[in-house]
Amino acid sequence: MHKSINNLIEIKSKLKTISKKKNSLPNIIAVSKTFPIDKILPLIEYGHIHFGENKIQEANYKWPKIKEKYPNIKLHMLGKVQSNKVKFLLPLFDYIHSLDNLKLAKLISNMQVKYKFKPKIFIQVNVGNESQKSGIAENELEYFYKKCTIDLNLDIIGLMCIPPVDGNTKNFFLLLKNCSDKLGLENLSMGMSHDYLEAAMCGSTFIRIGTAIFGTRN
Repeated sequence: MHKSINNLIEIKSKLKTISKKKNSLPNIIAVSKTFPIDKILPLIEYGHIHFGENKIQEANYKWPKIKEKYPNIKLHMLGKVQSNKVKFLLPLFDYIHSLDNLKLAKLISNMQVKYKFKPKIFIQVNVGNESQKSGIAENELEYFYKKCTIDLNLDIIGLMCIPPVDGNTKNFFLLLKNCSDKLGLENLSMGMSHDYLEAAMCGSTFIRIGTAIFGTRN
């Protein structure tokens, strides 16, 4: 069996040991950025459906034919989206995890009308109030959420965060969970290769795992 499949099975096994709801483990997004399709295909053929990319240009090169052949695949945009690249987002990406400003929200709203395709979207929250990171501030989140859902008709399904590297990760995950509960949202995109178990224990429903599945990037 391919190493990436073994890694995926091991991750699922670890998640089962800490899961309070045995029948609803978090969705595992295999972060396939920089990896060629021949490294990704074993997972696809194994039946894994959630994959994540960080760059639109790379995704457009790799995924259209694969998605045509495997129509059940769900592709997630995880990286920051530049406004001039929005036209390439739809309908390739089924999920967008990095909605972080109103200009981007308006552009996506226009594109989903054009393509008659509504992606599922996470609002990125700047949980650590870090000036170098994107994301909506906690105190602006409710206004932004209402603007996106009521005025722009976006399908906001949850919140996403990338916690500060030098902080107490668990506290930031719980902060995002609290924000999500206040808005009545069911999904949380949080947790990566190094902290996915902690994220799962804090209620994550989508975890973003690259290295722990595919190995170290060159």
